Amino acid sequence: MNNEKIQQLKSAVDLSPDNPVLLQMYFEALKEADHWDEAESVCKKLYDNDKSYQLEYAGILYKNNKVSQGILMLEHIIEGGTKDVKAYKLLILLYNKEENVSAANRLYRVLKELAPDYEDDELDELFNQPEDEEREEEDKVRLMVEDKPAAPIIPLEKPNVSFKDVGGMKSVKEDIAMKIINPIKHADLFKQYGKKIGGGILLYGPPGCGKTHIARATAGEIDSAFISVGINDVLDMYLGQSERQLHDIFEYARKNTPCVIFFDEVDALGANRTDMKNSAGKNVINQFLQEMDGLQAENDGILILGATNAPWHIDSAFKRPGRFDRIIFIPPPDVEARKEIIDIQLKDKPAMDIDIQKIAKNAKDYTGADIKALVDLTIEEKLKTIIETGKETPIKTKDFLSHIKRIKPSSKVWFETAKNYAVYSNQSGQYDDILNYLNIK
Repeated sequence: MNNEKIQQLKSAVDLSPDNPVLLQMYFEALKEADHWDEAESVCKKLYDNDKSYQLEYAGILYKNNKVSQGILMLEHIIEGGTKDVKAYKLLILLYNKEENVSAANRLYRVLKELAPDYEDDELDELFNQPEDEEREEEDKVRLMVEDKPAAPIIPLEKPNVSFKDVGGMKSVKEDIAMKIINPIKHADLFKQYGKKIGGGILLYGPPGCGKTHIARATAGEIDSAFISVGINDVLDMYLGQSERQLHDIFEYARKNTPCVIFFDEVDALGANRTDMKNSAGKNVINQFLQEMDGLQAENDGILILGATNAPWHIDSAFKRPGRFDRIIFIPPPDVEARKEIIDIQLKDKPAMDIDIQKIAKNAKDYTGADIKALVDLTIEEKLKTIIETGKETPIKTKDFLSHIKRIKPSSKVWFETAKNYAVYSNQSGQYDDILNYLNIK
């Protein structure tokens, strides 16, 4: 269809924007001309007025490479019980475009069970390996995994810290409260509104700003189980074992809800797949994604907390709704938060006339770890003096101020790198919090 005809239909729609017949004609014309950006906006209008356009709209999202949005919509359609094979095919293709191979294969098998006679050359070419090749690959995995004993489950912890032991971080505490604490305390209310317990929160920022501490405090706040997962708890040299261990960790958490799973240095497990040259790393990521929100995942009552110093290295698939759908910047503590941290650090220690406000102001750009280092250094120097003089004296403000210059803020190195990403790789606005913190317009 020529552009003149499209322009005529556009003019007609402009005059009568709510006319469904004109919108449909305009939409078909745009599709025929491969004008997918315009077709998306028109289809969105049709969909807003008529939910039967949902699948059509998901198809346009696929055409426009809006993978996460399309996946979210189609998973909702399929979870609603649809038997439409078009929905399954489109979601399989979107999973494949996202490089979530395990999810695509799993859904392909579901589709073949749903419609045994369904044939599609595009899907068959993507997922059907020659029988001998497929069996050979399965044998390799089986032999390597069978010789490897099952990894021991990481022990459950019951942290004895809570939010009162965490200085500052008011907005972080509020987000976590809405994810798991309030749903537990007000179970009937949240159930009434269909709000499940749990979800995913990604914490990022300079090292030493309390990401690990807030994770433990979250578990302590609700007296829940806590599983702290490091890189070595998952990654394994044996083929297929890393995925198995990751699955076991999630299964263990599901049997011990409410539970907080904390992934430290999550960028090591969820690195961008486009940067990977081997399939083993991609398989771990695909398994991670499936455990978080796959069709078979039952994570009600599980809060997944991830911490990273390098959010720019994490695969974008982790950041879509249903996974780490809250991404929270943890900056170095402000003056009030530094006061709280100093107060917590000095609890039960012999101190006299400490001007916490003055110390906090002088400790500009300090992370929580820097403040702890300052307190430890001050105490060590005080103990050294007491031993040398034989005279016991309490810690005073001047003791802290005399050592502040010896500890350089560790956050400055991190911000040098973060600034580059925030200024030059921030099309989605994900790093606006960094720009705001640095006062960059």
